[in-house]
Amino acid sequence: MKKFCALYPNKNMSHFIFKAKKTDGEVYSSEKDANDRYELYRMIRESGDELVSAEEKKGKGNGKGLHTEISLGFLNRVKPIEKINFARNLGSMIEAGLPLSRALSVLERQAHNKNLKEVILDIRNSIDKGTTFADALAKHPKVFPPLFASMVHAGEQSGTLADSLKVIALQLESAYNLERRVRGALMYPAVIVTAMVFIAILMFIFVIPTLMSTFVSLNVQLPFTTQIILNISNIMQSYGIYIIIAVIILGIIFSRWSKTMAGKKINHALILKMPIIGGLVQEVNTARTARTLSSLLGAGVDFVESVNITAEVIQNVYFRAVLQKAGEAIKKGELMSQIFAKNEKLYPIFLSEMMSVGEETGKIGEMLAGVAHYYEEDVDQKTKDMSTVIEPIIMIVIAAGVGFFAVAMITPMYSLVNAI
Repeated sequence: MKKFCALYPNKNMSHFIFKAKKTDGEVYSSEKDANDRYELYRMIRESGDELVSAEEKKGKGNGKGLHTEISLGFLNRVKPIEKINFARNLGSMIEAGLPLSRALSVLERQAHNKNLKEVILDIRNSIDKGTTFADALAKHPKVFPPLFASMVHAGEQSGTLADSLKVIALQLESAYNLERRVRGALMYPAVIVTAMVFIAILMFIFVIPTLMSTFVSLNVQLPFTTQIILNISNIMQSYGIYIIIAVIILGIIFSRWSKTMAGKKINHALILKMPIIGGLVQEVNTARTARTLSSLLGAGVDFVESVNITAEVIQNVYFRAVLQKAGEAIKKGELMSQIFAKNEKLYPIFLSEMMSVGEETGKIGEMLAGVAHYYEEDVDQKTKDMSTVIEPIIMIVIAAGVGFFAVAMITPMYSLVNAI
């Protein structure tokens, strides 16, 4: 088998130029072929050495440049649940007495996500070179947000890294559950509406023309409702491809415009003014703000940095602006609660009052944790109620559409029967 592999090497293998460190500390450079950098890491580790860095050279391996790797990075995106498990498991291992480098090595071997594997390996290599854990995490902001790195930094400074990691896991889990509840409540109506639109398009393109051709050939007088459906069907058959192209182009333009500051301001303002949804968004942002601030302050991060990090976590530009003002106000010696009290249209008065009590008693972290729990529970209940309310509304809309279509199709049939 080994002879076969030597004669017919794997064309998908890559050629790596790497640096490794021996057990006596000597660093050397070499080259090796491997399927990927993880296999290279395992091969060097099995030889007793430690990989320091590796660079892949395209087209210089056994594949002779014939193999082209297709990047599917979006499939390897690190999911929130993977970050939660990473923080929780790492905290447990450190608490059990495992050195940080060894704990990271265990998590790297356990990780199924290739992107996460590579990130953990890079973090471990950075730590072995003398970089702090927080600074190593900060090199990967797309995977580990500033909240993660800042709380780790506070844990390293205070000697409570294991506790900080557990708090991070709880924070990420709370944010993930909150987002999942909201998405779950909106998923059902989105699926139903999408299915309705798809079925309607098929009806207008394939079913309606057949029925209409029959009515027209028999010279049946079409009522107003039937003419509306006929006109829509004719438009879709004649200009359907142009309509699809126009929708795609408009969708791309809208998507890019929505990422600009002007687009965000308009979209976020409209969302806040929507019935039911606006109130839900307000409570979600309040819960996320309170939970993030509580976690950061509880970990020992100073007020200004905590507020600035929380502003990065919040997506809505109006809520973020309030937090940015709060950060500037704290630098000037003002109380954080006063800024939130001036923005009652965004953050409810309950938040600023609890902040004020926390500032007076020195327990603002605990007060914010209570606020976060309250609004998280409220959002959970409202999402359940919203699902209950949306279902009958969707059924009424579907019934109205089916009824209109039925009347439009049946009326000409009655005219045909009367004519006979």
